[in-house]
Amino acid sequence: MDGSSFSLNDWNDRAGKMKFETRSFIDGKFVDAVDGGKFEVINPATGAVLCSVAAGTSKDIDRAVASSKKAFQSKVWSRMAPRARMDVLYRFSDLINANANEFALLDTLCMGKPVSDMLNIDVPGSALCVKYFAEAIDKVEGAVTATDSNAFHYILREPLGVVGSIVPWNYPLMMAIWKISPALAAGNCVVLKPAEQSPLSALLLAKLFMEAGGPAGVLNVVTGMGETAGSALAHHMDVAKIGFTGSTEVGKLMLVAAGKSNMKRVALECGGKTPQIFLGDLPDLDRAVTYAINGIFGNMGEVCNAGSRLLIDKKLMGDFIDLFKEKSKTAFTPGNPLDPKTNMGPLVTKEHQQRVLGMIGKGKDQGAKLEFGGDSPAALSKGCFVNPTLFSGVKPDMTIAQEEIFGPVAAAIPISGLEEAISVANNSIYGLAASIWTKDVKTVHTAIRDIEAGVIWVNCFDHGDMTQPFGGYKQSGQGRDKCMESLLSYTQTKSAWVDLS
Repeated sequence: MDGSSFSLNDWNDRAGKMKFETRSFIDGKFVDAVDGGKFEVINPATGAVLCSVAAGTSKDIDRAVASSKKAFQSKVWSRMAPRARMDVLYRFSDLINANANEFALLDTLCMGKPVSDMLNIDVPGSALCVKYFAEAIDKVEGAVTATDSNAFHYILREPLGVVGSIVPWNYPLMMAIWKISPALAAGNCVVLKPAEQSPLSALLLAKLFMEAGGPAGVLNVVTGMGETAGSALAHHMDVAKIGFTGSTEVGKLMLVAAGKSNMKRVALECGGKTPQIFLGDLPDLDRAVTYAINGIFGNMGEVCNAGSRLLIDKKLMGDFIDLFKEKSKTAFTPGNPLDPKTNMGPLVTKEHQQRVLGMIGKGKDQGAKLEFGGDSPAALSKGCFVNPTLFSGVKPDMTIAQEEIFGPVAAAIPISGLEEAISVANNSIYGLAASIWTKDVKTVHTAIRDIEAGVIWVNCFDHGDMTQPFGGYKQSGQGRDKCMESLLSYTQTKSAWVDLS
């Protein structure tokens, strides 16, 4: 049944009856942790314990990697005919859509994402991602180079082997799919380590991959803590590549682990402090403010590329802030994420809620003006909620303008003209994304050239499709998600030189 027609009561009823799979998925079956350990998964909307999940350690990672290594060496997946591998991923995509309600419940209960967002964004977007990479499988080509007539030289692309995917809690389903889809499409076998805050949808993914015809061992999922299971995967000598999305701090540890182990490849998508630049000649103030609000308050601000820095021309500042405040009154209201009418759920944990509130406190202490928000809704005190928050009068060197908050906190920074806007935008250790609003074509191309970011939007924010490389400059990471570049990054080239003399 289509969940888009469900009421709050319907979702509550389904949540109450739901039985959670809590074991890791290794070699085609669900298994308990080798040492028998478990950890609790908490519903951030209520503070209640959802379930206890297998706490995998290095022993479980060893088991999963051995399974994937065996599957890769058997060629059961990497040498499967391209069209046959495509068919498996097509069925996998269809099964994700067919299980939309279950995926929606799992991620909503684990990390507080509004159930309507799951149904309208995360689930269909994940299914589309799988299908995109399925369609790309038989588009990967080698090359024959022009050489002397006494030689024949050709270049092959081959999968890497066992790939480790470590994904965050802010988009549990979608980030897992962004990592595993290109790796699987390229013919690799994957060990997936989901975030401990939101491990349940990854387990359903593994089950559905098998139902789609995926061979045992090709996709394994180990649940556990980052400092144990995640670290063991990053350090493993039989893992050829780590694909990681998460904090910059942990991303650096991935690089260290690669150096300490087997020099494995590492692809990182880490933090961000995205500037949204609003110049004095922007084409439509109402539209710009709407995008600004959505860009920072969507998904509770728990987005790597959240548009948290509003760089506003001084000539617009008064009108912009007034309209932002007026529109924000009804744009995002914290509430029960199982209610289809809710568009803002809780933050993921009490610890993270307190961190965000602490950053808000720093904004006040350093002299920024709190325009609204800055606290938690009293009626939702059992959960990890934070009200939408706006600061004005923010200086570029303030903590709230420099550090990633990962919550619904916008910092309005006054600027005068393009040159200052670019200078302030680039004054960051991050470089994931940016947007610029202007009517002038020359300004657009100058900004695109000079802003240090991997993704730039013009007169919009967070637009794109599967052809768009997603990833950043500087300490926002290296490598790209989505797009053909991502698939190719899970392959390696082999040069074959044939002497014909």
